[in-house]
Amino acid sequence: MELQGCTAIVTGGSGGLGQRICHALAVNGVNVVVNYAKSKDKAEAVASELSALGVRAIAIQADVSNAAQVQRMVEQTQAMFGRVDILVNDAADNKEVAFTDLDGLTHELWQHIMDVNLTGTFNCIKAVAPLMRAQGQGRIINISSGAGLVPRGSSIAYAVSKAGMIHLTKCMAVAMAPYATVNGIAPGFMEGTRMSANWNAGYAASAADRTLLKRTVSKDEVADQLITFCRSDCVTGQTLLMDSGRI
Repeated sequence: MELQGCTAIVTGGSGGLGQRICHALAVNGVNVVVNYAKSKDKAEAVASELSALGVRAIAIQADVSNAAQVQRMVEQTQAMFGRVDILVNDAADNKEVAFTDLDGLTHELWQHIMDVNLTGTFNCIKAVAPLMRAQGQGRIINISSGAGLVPRGSSIAYAVSKAGMIHLTKCMAVAMAPYATVNGIAPGFMEGTRMSANWNAGYAASAADRTLLKRTVSKDEVADQLITFCRSDCVTGQTLLMDSGRI
């Protein structure tokens, strides 16, 4: 798909990875809606940076776990840009709870993480589907995690939500064919994010040492892969693990 002049919605667009994705899209001529739940100032700052690159950009608030708010965001996007060509589901929430601490993983926390990470992704895809069908084209990229493939990550709830996102990607590829592709990226240890901000230097070095390539994954590399998925016309239903060969 030719990207110049397309319009993208990036959920969680004010976060560490979300910002890099927004910039990568803008550099390729894509107009961008920077979605945020609470970080209005950050989202508006990102939108301002994107506008300076010569594209149209705006920050729109919506809690992705709320289907009505998601629908409003999509309607606002259509009213302003006339179309939605790309949806990036990057919004996520997590809280550090050891896998062995089942008492700490409350029902409320479990439900919240599922609502944002998994149901939020479903809400967004469902909202853009009619537009992409009418346009005859669309690209959806879901940002999952290596924790969705093996039992690790910040909590059981986070890992399970990301595993669900990987299978949702496969199912939505069926639902959206042939007019839109649906793919995912599952990063491993990635520096410069909200989660990695809590790492100490020793942990980051240890994470890199546990990979075949002896390095963590960069946000720019994930954003570049996302652009490749957007351009591709022949790949759908796939989630690419980007973890430097963790062992």
